Amino acid sequence: MVDMGTFIRRLTRAFRPGDPQFAAAMARRWAELPASARTPGQVLGRHAVGCEGTHGVFPKCDLACTPCYHSRDANRVRVDGAHTVAQVGAQMGLFRARRGPRAHAQLIGGEVSLLAPDDHAAALLAMRRHGPEPMSFSHGDFGYDYLEKLVLGADGRVRLPRVSFAAHFDMFMFGRRGIPRPADEASLNPYRERFAAMFARLRREHRVRYFLAHNMTVTPGNLGQVAAVVRDCRAMGYGMFSFQPAAFVGDDRRWREDYRDVTSDQVWAQIELGAGTTLDYHVFEHGDVRCNRVVYGFWAGDRWFPFLDGTDPRDLAARDAFFRYLGPVSFTGTPAVSLAVTLMLIAARRPQVIALAARWLVRVIRRVRLGRLLRHRVRPVSYVMHQFMDAADVAPAWKLMRRGEASGDPRVRATQERLAACSYAMAHPEDGTLVPACVQHAVLDPAENRELRRLLPIAEIRNTAARDA
Repeated sequence: MVDMGTFIRRLTRAFRPGDPQFAAAMARRWAELPASARTPGQVLGRHAVGCEGTHGVFPKCDLACTPCYHSRDANRVRVDGAHTVAQVGAQMGLFRARRGPRAHAQLIGGEVSLLAPDDHAAALLAMRRHGPEPMSFSHGDFGYDYLEKLVLGADGRVRLPRVSFAAHFDMFMFGRRGIPRPADEASLNPYRERFAAMFARLRREHRVRYFLAHNMTVTPGNLGQVAAVVRDCRAMGYGMFSFQPAAFVGDDRRWREDYRDVTSDQVWAQIELGAGTTLDYHVFEHGDVRCNRVVYGFWAGDRWFPFLDGTDPRDLAARDAFFRYLGPVSFTGTPAVSLAVTLMLIAARRPQVIALAARWLVRVIRRVRLGRLLRHRVRPVSYVMHQFMDAADVAPAWKLMRRGEASGDPRVRATQERLAACSYAMAHPEDGTLVPACVQHAVLDPAENRELRRLLPIAEIRNTAARDA
C-alpha cells in the first residue's frame, strides 16, 4: 500500500518538465564542448547529451563488407548471449552515471540478429532499465519469425511494445540472402522495402510501435547513386536515412578504394539532389558539423520540407525557444499520456509557448500549402551524414588528449576538436571512461577483439574465414 505522500512524489516526478539528473548531465555536456561547437543550433547540452553505443558485446557478423569498421579479429569471436547482456548492463550503468537517464543508445557490434531472440530482448530490456531508448543495428537480413520471437515472450505476450532498428544496406555488403553481390544500389530496393514491411506487419498483428533508420556507407563506387536512394526509398517507412562516407578505419584488408576521393560536401549534395531542395544542417547541430550533418523535416507528396527554415529569423527564434522551454523534455520513449501532461504543465506556466507553436504551425502550412497537406500523407523523415575519421588521424590526436595536450599541428588539432565534440560515445566500465566511437574503432577495437577472441573462442572458423577473404 502506497501512502499519499509517496504517491504525490511519484506523480510529481512523472510529470515534471525535466529530470534533474538529465539537466545536470546536459550542463556538464555543454561545459565539455570546445568553443567551436558552442553554436546557436547546438543540440548537445541543450536537448541531448549525445548517443551511446555498445562495443565488444557481439563483434561477429555474417556478411562481408568493403569497407568494414571492425578489426581483423571481430569475426573470430563467439556470439554469447550471457556475455552480451552482462556487458550491455555494465556499459549502460556507466552511461547513466556519467550522462544521466535520457539518451539514445545503440545495441551495436557485429550483427545483432546473430543473438538468440531471447538474448537480444534481454539486452534491450537491460538498456531500458538504465533509461536510454535502445536501437538495434542490423544488416536487415533476417525474417519475420525472428522479429516476432524478439518482441514476444515465452507466454506469447508482447514484451517489447516498441522497437527501433537501424538497417544497413549498400551494394558493397556481400552475402545477403537472395542477392549475394548486388550490382547496384537500386537492386537492393526490394530488400529495403521488405525489411520495412516486416515492421508494418508487426504493428498490424501485435500493435508493436517501431522506428526505422536506414544506414548506407558511401564510397567512390556508389556516390552517384545516393540521390536515387533518397528518392526511391522516401516512402518505404524509414524515419531516418543516414549516410557515412567511408574512412580508413577498421579492417585494412577491406580497403578497396581511395575513400578520400569522396568528400562530405559531395555526399551532402547528393542527398540534397534526392530531396530536391537545399538542406540546411546548421539549424540543428549535433556535435561538430565536420562529423555530423542533420536535418529534420517531412515529405508531403514528392517534396521534402524542413520543420524549421534556417533563412527565416522567426523559425530560428522558435528553435531558441524550444531549447529554452522544452530542452529538458524527453520526447522519445516517454509514454504519450505523461508527455502530454508535461507539455500542458509547461504551457500553463509559459503561455508564450502556445503562441510560438501556433505561429510556427501557420508558417509551415503556408510554406507547404494546405492543398498539398490535404492531398498527401505527411511522412516525417530526417537525413543524417556521419563522417568517421581515419585511424591515422585519430590515434595521435587521442594520445595527446589523454595527456591533456593540445596539438600544434592544425590537422591533429582539428581532429582533437572533433573528438571533444563527439556526439557518439562508448563506455568502458573497467576504467570508468567514455570514448568517442572513432577512438573505439581506430585505437581500442584491435586489442579488445584479440582479448575477446581468447575469452569467447569459436571452435570452427573456416566459414567465417572464407567470408573474410
